Amino acid sequence: MAEMGSKGVTAGKIASNVQKKLTRAQEKVLQKLGKADETKDEQFEQCVQNFNKQLTEGTRLQKDLRTYLASVKAMHEASKKLNECLQEVYEPDWPGRDEANKIAENNDLLWLDYHQKLVDQALLTMDTYLGQFPDIKSRIAKRGRKLVDYDSARHHYESLQTAKKKDEAKIAKAEEELIKAQKVFEEMNVDLQEELPSLWNSRVGFYVNTFQSIAGLEENFHKEMSKLNESLNDVLVSLEKQHGSNTFTVKAQPRKKTKLLSRLLRKKNSDNAPAKGNKSPSPPPDGSPAATPEIRVNHEPEPPSSATAGASLPKSPSQPAEASEVAGGTQPAAGAQEPGETAASEAASSSLPAVVVETFSATVNGTVEGGSGAGRLDMPPGFMFKVQAQHDYVATDTDELQLKAGDVVLVIPFQNPEEQDEGWLMGVKESDWNQHKELEKCRGVFPENFTERVQ
Repeated sequence: MAEMGSKGVTAGKIASNVQKKLTRAQEKVLQKLGKADETKDEQFEQCVQNFNKQLTEGTRLQKDLRTYLASVKAMHEASKKLNECLQEVYEPDWPGRDEANKIAENNDLLWLDYHQKLVDQALLTMDTYLGQFPDIKSRIAKRGRKLVDYDSARHHYESLQTAKKKDEAKIAKAEEELIKAQKVFEEMNVDLQEELPSLWNSRVGFYVNTFQSIAGLEENFHKEMSKLNESLNDVLVSLEKQHGSNTFTVKAQPRKKTKLLSRLLRKKNSDNAPAKGNKSPSPPPDGSPAATPEIRVNHEPEPPSSATAGASLPKSPSQPAEASEVAGGTQPAAGAQEPGETAASEAASSSLPAVVVETFSATVNGTVEGGSGAGRLDMPPGFMFKVQAQHDYVATDTDELQLKAGDVVLVIPFQNPEEQDEGWLMGVKESDWNQHKELEKCRGVFPENFTERVQ
């Protein structure tokens, strides 16, 4: 029984709603045909027009704001990738790398903060503002239906009153329905008459707050971004000043200070040591080191004599006796292989640097790379090859050469091979040698990777 009662109520409501729809449709048709008058409120109609306009403008603003936020996010991603590219191309040995990386991190954080504040202060406010429109729009539509019900009830009441045969019961019922419909309509109409003008006027303050927020956030964002860009520009200007020639400094291999100190101490001790009692000849006038005697090639053999035999070059600790005898002028015939030659080569290779052994072997065989021995008479003693500076090098110690790009350096062996640091050569600039012809004043060490061999 309860289910039937429930179903009966539901069926009754459905029937009532269907009847209302039919009555409204019939009333609208009569109004359009001009057979029934329509209650109009021009002031309310103006409010409805304003409401629709306000809703259209707000919806467009919301759409454009979302597009703006999407653009900000896209710019953030593009800026992030651009900074990542800068970090990848910025080589580790360039100055300002850490500063550039820090600027990129702050740039990313600034974009994130700007986007989030736009969402909080503009988009969410926009959503709240537009959130009230659907309910009001629904109430406006309902008011329109209640107005049709009121007009229909009014017309029905009027028709019963003007009928030739009056039915007082029907007239009373029609009057009761008219009063009820009028009351419902007027309640909704009064509420909307108050809300719509207020909502229309609120648009001014909303637009002001929204665009002020956007403008303020964008202004602060660009101020902070300008500071970051200025800092990045300073870093790049500094990089340009240090590398204005578009060539980047090649760093020399670090010298071992222990070897450098040892070399300076040996040099000082050798300068202060008293002359020995042997009859070794004094160093050559050109200042070549005694530990690496000048190697000359005798193209014409001289007859041996006791004087010349006794006047052979002295034996140094780093040069075996066989090598001194060969250097003194005992030259085997071309194509012949002497036992002493093999011994001399092996001994020299064990006590001299590789470049010295190479030069020594070439001299013993009567030939010199790049020309004959006669063509090397104007070169420093022990000259091996020429190099040209490819980059500027600023000397950091008194025994180092100051180089400019383009300088030609004549490479010579170290006095003591053990003092040679990896990646460093001994030499004298060609211009200094041509001017002074003194090794002691001109020679010095320099980083090999700053130069390129030319001869």
